[in-house]
Amino acid sequence: MDEVQRRRILETMAEVLAERGAAGASMREVISRSGASSGAFHEVFADREACLLAAFDLAVERARTRMASAYDLHSRWLDSVKAALAQFLGFLEDEPALGRLLVVYSLSGGEQVLRRRVQVLAALAAVVDLGRLEGSPGRQQPPAVVAEGVVGAVLAVLQNRLVAGEPEGVMDLFGSLVSIIVLPYMGAGVARRELARPAPRARSASRLIGGQDVGSPEYSAGTRLTYRTARVLGAIGDYPGASNREVADRAGIVDQGQVSKLLGRLQARGLIAKMDAGRTRGAPNAWTLTERGELVLGDVTAVPR
Repeated sequence: MDEVQRRRILETMAEVLAERGAAGASMREVISRSGASSGAFHEVFADREACLLAAFDLAVERARTRMASAYDLHSRWLDSVKAALAQFLGFLEDEPALGRLLVVYSLSGGEQVLRRRVQVLAALAAVVDLGRLEGSPGRQQPPAVVAEGVVGAVLAVLQNRLVAGEPEGVMDLFGSLVSIIVLPYMGAGVARRELARPAPRARSASRLIGGQDVGSPEYSAGTRLTYRTARVLGAIGDYPGASNREVADRAGIVDQGQVSKLLGRLQARGLIAKMDAGRTRGAPNAWTLTERGELVLGDVTAVPR
């Protein structure tokens, strides 16, 4: 059996589970719908458990690839975790069958599947536990076991949503889930602020010259996009809703007057805009990229901060 057919069997396994549930998913239907013969199937998979384990590993690998790429683009734990979470929610929306297998139906597996699931959850908890290193100085940080509880809470919320058949709405949970993750490590104030922040846009590594993407439309058109300007755009792209002070901190600009001028220029050029909805009078600015800003920043990777 070649890899294409094997992958088709695993994807079909996920689809049948999503449609029939754990109790109603039969190997006969999986084999029939995948187009494989019974003999070819049993040459590769000893039984249902082996097929389910392989399908689980496929889902883990696809989710991990997306999450790791996003996570590695950032130097701050909070930004990395948010980027990875956004990618995971996107995975659940883009591949709902594999997503439900990963979050929901892996719980119906046998000992091997459950053992593998425990390993995956432990790896996620280890990443979440790094939040203890980013907490406020002097703040007492929680014990390592709290990270396990955080991962469990996030998965419980997602499991409920997926069991209800609503994978297309999981991205709406982004702010709430980030709030759950950061609360033990960064406190209630940060958790409240994160509730209202939208998911960061997807970014990928690209060619940079002085912090500027040489493949972006703005660059090719000959418009000067300075290194510092690119850092400001990147900071807002990473952290939608950032205030002037937060943009300055993330872009590495000490002079608040200078960052205000940069933000004013970018706003005048239609690259950024203020998020005014639901904000009280006198509240700090909350910046977001416009569609043109998204286009200009394009594939710019995270600028070293």
